[in-house]
Amino acid sequence: MKTHQQTGKRLFIFGIAAACIFIIWNLPLPEGVTEVRGASLTREGQAAVGVLVFVLILWMTEAIPFHISGLLGMVMLALMGVESYSEIVRLGFGNNIITFFIGVLVLSAFITSSGLGRRIGVMILSRTGNRTDRIIFGFLLTGVLLSMWVTNMAVAAMLMPLAVAVCEEEKLVPLQSNFAKALLIACAWGSILGGIATPSGAGPNPLAIGFISEMAGIDITFGQWMLFGVPSALLVLPISWAVLMLFFKPEMKHLSKTREELRRESRDLPPMGREEKITLVIFLITITLWLTSPFFEQLLGITIPISMPVTLTACLFFLPGMTKRTWRDIEKHMSWDGIILIVSGISIGMMLYSTGAARWLSVVLLSGIGELGSFAMVFTIVILVSFLKIAFSSNTVTATIIIPIMIELAFSLELPVLAVVMPAAIVASLAFILVTSSPTNVIPYSAGYFTIFDMAKAGTVLTVIASVVVALMIFLVGSATGIY
Repeated sequence: MKTHQQTGKRLFIFGIAAACIFIIWNLPLPEGVTEVRGASLTREGQAAVGVLVFVLILWMTEAIPFHISGLLGMVMLALMGVESYSEIVRLGFGNNIITFFIGVLVLSAFITSSGLGRRIGVMILSRTGNRTDRIIFGFLLTGVLLSMWVTNMAVAAMLMPLAVAVCEEEKLVPLQSNFAKALLIACAWGSILGGIATPSGAGPNPLAIGFISEMAGIDITFGQWMLFGVPSALLVLPISWAVLMLFFKPEMKHLSKTREELRRESRDLPPMGREEKITLVIFLITITLWLTSPFFEQLLGITIPISMPVTLTACLFFLPGMTKRTWRDIEKHMSWDGIILIVSGISIGMMLYSTGAARWLSVVLLSGIGELGSFAMVFTIVILVSFLKIAFSSNTVTATIIIPIMIELAFSLELPVLAVVMPAAIVASLAFILVTSSPTNVIPYSAGYFTIFDMAKAGTVLTVIASVVVALMIFLVGSATGIY
């Protein structure tokens, strides 16, 4: 009863705060009020005052968490046309991509903690039956489908316990079972592949989008990225399965569990709870807003960068009465070191750009690319970035160093920026070789069923084949869209 009273009180306060915005924004004021000693209160300024009052009420009453109030205030400023969302965020955060990453992490945390991620995984895997080769493909496919919308590290964390449970039920010996090796590596590779499909799939993606926006003045939409990323991910999916079958052919064809037993496990899942349902709805709203942003830009007459929808929907989780989880509960599931890495990566990359170092490096190392044909140029960039990750040992570090160089290379060679940068951006998170290149690889590796060499030998072959396929797909999509 007490909880319901508190929720009702918080909802009432939130309603009062929201009403203040629109009352102040639309309040007709005489000229004597709007013009005072040379200072003018424009309509935009009036809206900003309304948002300030809104946020102050929420801050003082703690109707929703302090920081969520601030993020919601930023969104309201943009919706009311005070300034573009990117510029609003730039003044406080330095780059709007940081809020994109925070929003995606909040969404991922709710999907993981609510049990929705595991439910989706179990339901998909129940369709594979008990054939070991199909189970491995099922893990790859599940990783791809989930990682398109949730950070690939979170997806690997969801799949790894499921894979370990299968291995333990079958009494497989760590480091000796080919099936176990393929299954755990599939947890990483599927997540990585899905990560290239959309901007939300992996940390280097929004980092690359941020650099392209900052340095070249080109804003890439969610849908534009998917044109390149989704076909690339789906084409490499069966290839990655074939490579796993080649290097780690399972020692048995079927699990001890029958197909019906696996399906029964899916049917025996408890009904979706309220929090799972809310998470699913907000998840679907986020995807819808990402894909329909151009429509809402025209409707509202504002610019909607990819960070804005997920910032808004992340705030929805914390509105009064939505879920029982507090910010403290959710932040335990968030990768704050990843946020710091993104922030520092943007700073380093921008310094490479502003000091002229990126232009110098692009001329010294890659000026010959301009003499190649379009497809040869794309393939050279893809294979170069794919293997540079071995030296840099981090997807984010690779993007931080490579993307500014590629942008400057495009400027130097007078080529379309996206023609040079998109190949590098798409493959910046394709880390199939080294375990240390991404936490996504470390999570399945920590289960102890495969060695660093196991992943490296299979990953090297996959990297070469995937580079050809991804380069071809980027070239075809780029040609169709006029980039090449």
